[in-house]
Amino acid sequence: MADTLLALKDVHAWYGESHILHGIDLTVRRGEVVTLLGRNGAGRTTTLKAILGLVGRRTGSIVIHGVESVALPPHRIAHLGLGYCPEERGIFTSLTCEENLLLPPPVADGGMGIDEIYAMFPNLRERRTSPGGRLSGGEQQMLSVARILRTGATLLLLDEISEGLAPVIVQALGRAIRTLRDKGLTIVMVEQNFRFAAPLADRFYVVEHGRVIETFASAELPARREMLHEVLGV
Repeated sequence: MADTLLALKDVHAWYGESHILHGIDLTVRRGEVVTLLGRNGAGRTTTLKAILGLVGRRTGSIVIHGVESVALPPHRIAHLGLGYCPEERGIFTSLTCEENLLLPPPVADGGMGIDEIYAMFPNLRERRTSPGGRLSGGEQQMLSVARILRTGATLLLLDEISEGLAPVIVQALGRAIRTLRDKGLTIVMVEQNFRFAAPLADRFYVVEHGRVIETFASAELPARREMLHEVLGV
């Protein structure tokens, strides 16, 4: 399809001898928010890492912006316009909030400016001179999302960004995702918090044992509740 930004076909991935992904197939269209659902250990985070080339070995096809990337090293993949927000956040605790924001290099043109980012995340403006280690967990998560927006990335991979956060912070992150979608960015989320993900996503993929077992659009969500309860317990 002409508007497909990301396409995975028969993707397998390994960490050492551990075979984690067993033929993942998925597509993401330009401007979509797509959520990967599944239990812990299903292979959702490994799917994001396979897209980025951060697994021990991967096979199959991963096309990003029309470029076959499965044989590319991670730094080349990033320059296809990817931004990654890992579950562990990776904040530099000795650098200030603003220094953390300024640190990542651009991967494409069109990155957001500091003032635009502060307008989206007012908490970070207030804490701009605070060391990263002094930020709350919610502020660190906002910073982890915000710093990839400067890079010019147009495909954002977000891993469990709502995990363990206060409801007010989760709401702020939800507003940010809607704003980014309105700006035309494409987002793939791994989320355990179904209540957070459900109103944001255009489409869902359910992953189990390293394979996609279901895919459906947001409009089909009411009809899939029973299946989701059985598979995910939600």
